[in-house]
Amino acid sequence: MTLASDRPDGLSAYIAVTAAYWAFMLTDGALRMLVLLHFHTLGFSPVQLAYLFVLYEIAGMVTNLVAGWGAARFGMTSTLYAGLGLQIVALLALARLDPGWAIGLSVTYVMVVQGASGVAKDLAKMSSKSAVKLLAPTARGGLFRWVAALTGSKNAVKGVGFLLGAGLLATLGFVWAVLAMAAVLAAILLAVLIAMPAGLPKGRKGARFSEVLSKSSNVNWLSAARVFLFGARDVWFVVGIPIYFHAVLSDGTPSGDRAAFFLVGTFMALWIILYGAVQAGAPRLLNAADRPEADLVSAARGWALGLLVVPAILSGAALIAGGPTIWLTVTLVVGLLVFGALFAVNSSLHSYLILAFSRDDRVTMDVGFYYMANAGGRLLGTLLSGLTYQAGGLPLMLVTATSMVGLSALGASRLRPEPAAAT
Repeated sequence: MTLASDRPDGLSAYIAVTAAYWAFMLTDGALRMLVLLHFHTLGFSPVQLAYLFVLYEIAGMVTNLVAGWGAARFGMTSTLYAGLGLQIVALLALARLDPGWAIGLSVTYVMVVQGASGVAKDLAKMSSKSAVKLLAPTARGGLFRWVAALTGSKNAVKGVGFLLGAGLLATLGFVWAVLAMAAVLAAILLAVLIAMPAGLPKGRKGARFSEVLSKSSNVNWLSAARVFLFGARDVWFVVGIPIYFHAVLSDGTPSGDRAAFFLVGTFMALWIILYGAVQAGAPRLLNAADRPEADLVSAARGWALGLLVVPAILSGAALIAGGPTIWLTVTLVVGLLVFGALFAVNSSLHSYLILAFSRDDRVTMDVGFYYMANAGGRLLGTLLSGLTYQAGGLPLMLVTATSMVGLSALGASRLRPEPAAAT
């Protein structure tokens, strides 16, 4: 197969795909922070807040399977455009939320809208990540560099989105913030529709849905490791830590709430931006250009074990503190930033390996299957985030995260170099 990157339009297609993905993730990060903080101030419990994101993650699991086949059948650009368009619809629908509705109705409505947003996100993500396999140069770790640049920059943009969401909520209010994001995303979609160059496959009519399930043990074990890696992050990231920090920082007054919004949003944004920066730099950190694939498979096992140390230490600190204290809060901030850096290397290795393990003719289906596992981990982490924080506070939440990192390391330990890479 001739790579799109070997033709003049290959880099242009990569830039267009990256720009579209950036725009989407900016609104995705802002929307998550808007929903979390807005409904927390309306009195929703941690479990109710977690419910708001459940359908988002369930939809992501289903979407990745279907979208992997859909992109193979109808082309990558079709699923990318569909994701951007559906996110605009979801934002407009969320603006129609009536604050006078009962909590049960509000939760149901937001769950459905977030479900649509989850479908949109995974349509865009699967298309963008799969495109890199076909657009990236093959020499001197080109695939790792390009996928790390896309993924790392995306997460940095999403981090800016967290800060943007908190800022828009504090300044414009919920409805106008959502409408502003819908307008910006609509303009981006129009620009991409006009400017997208050639270079991506148009699909093949013979693609069967049954091909989605992978027969590769490496793809399956990597997907299992991905489930628990992202579950370990989201078990604290989605509900527990934002609510803990808000409770510590706010004095319960409207002005105190606004100040806490900015501080919580700033921390979450910095965490994601750090995560994205380390992800983008992972190929250089790992000297990937001069290492064979077999070495990078071994590195994935080692970095998974290294990540395990951080939540274990934080769990011990939370158990010793017994409740909110200044030193515990400082320890959490520092520890979670270290976790973010180590997590980024693990995630970057996973994102490279799924493309390395995939064949060109079924890349969207392998990537779809892998990101279905990613969404499954996020779903598991989302559910446990509200449940563990409400049932046992920080200690239970962090112990759960530690256990999930251990399971991820176990999955990574089963990876083996592909035959072609081992010779």
